[in-house]
Amino acid sequence: MSYVNKEQIERAKRLDLLTYLHMHEPAELVRCSRNVYTTRTHDSLKISNGKWYWWSRGIGGRSALDYLIKVRGMSFPDAVLQIEGVHPGSAPAFSQSLQQRSSPARFELPEPNHTSHRVMAYLSKRGIHRTLIDYCLETGRLYESRRYHNAVFVGFDQEGTPRYAAIRGTTSTRYMGEAVGSDKRYSFSIPASKNSTELHLFESAIDLLSYCTLEHLAGRDWRQAHKLSLAGIYRPRTNGEDSTPPSALTHYLKCFPQVNRLVLHLDNDEPGRLAAARYRGSSPPPFSYPMSRLSSERM
Repeated sequence: MSYVNKEQIERAKRLDLLTYLHMHEPAELVRCSRNVYTTRTHDSLKISNGKWYWWSRGIGGRSALDYLIKVRGMSFPDAVLQIEGVHPGSAPAFSQSLQQRSSPARFELPEPNHTSHRVMAYLSKRGIHRTLIDYCLETGRLYESRRYHNAVFVGFDQEGTPRYAAIRGTTSTRYMGEAVGSDKRYSFSIPASKNSTELHLFESAIDLLSYCTLEHLAGRDWRQAHKLSLAGIYRPRTNGEDSTPPSALTHYLKCFPQVNRLVLHLDNDEPGRLAAARYRGSSPPPFSYPMSRLSSERM
């Protein structure tokens, strides 16, 4: 079990959730009004005046420590150490100036470790074939961070410059997040090796690699079609607001205009079903492209 001392605990208790998310997961924050935020993962979780409350679950708190334990499911010591890693030394109290900050954070990849042994072991345990792991390591799409030995899944722009990184914990913390300044338009993907007209959509990088593993084990070419992680699926609002498609999808279609067929690999839960319905065009088309150009399939 991880060990934390009294000083670390006191520092962790002083860090509010909004400040934590601003510093470590800015892409997770969604502004609802001038002084109220929610998160992209849980749209019923509201953050205001230094407090947060998850309305759909009936739980709340003040600190980032409360959030990591009650929402993310971390143990108390692991949550304290997570906060220490975000802001070592001291944790500033919530400030109005931070809440009002509008300029995007500069993208920063976590420092790489000299090996990726823990990430390789973690993904192998998750059932990802070594061929897929090696491909991602060799192309720079995957590496192991030095400080926490997290798996870092990298997304690139058209020039091959890293612009996005999804971070997945490889220990019992089950941590999931994004690198500071990540641009979701460039989410983790594996383009087709040839000029394909088919794009497969997944909720996460590991889902994507799991499907490619199944294709590889079946003796099929796992790079025959484009593969894209949407970096999460978020519940559409019932009043029609916030109904735009994921930026990763719209940007990918612009980069590969020949794509005319979407294959959806989404979870069989309410957010996944709602997202699938939107992408299939059962409600007003969310795309700027003619829907006659796009067909879809649910797998």
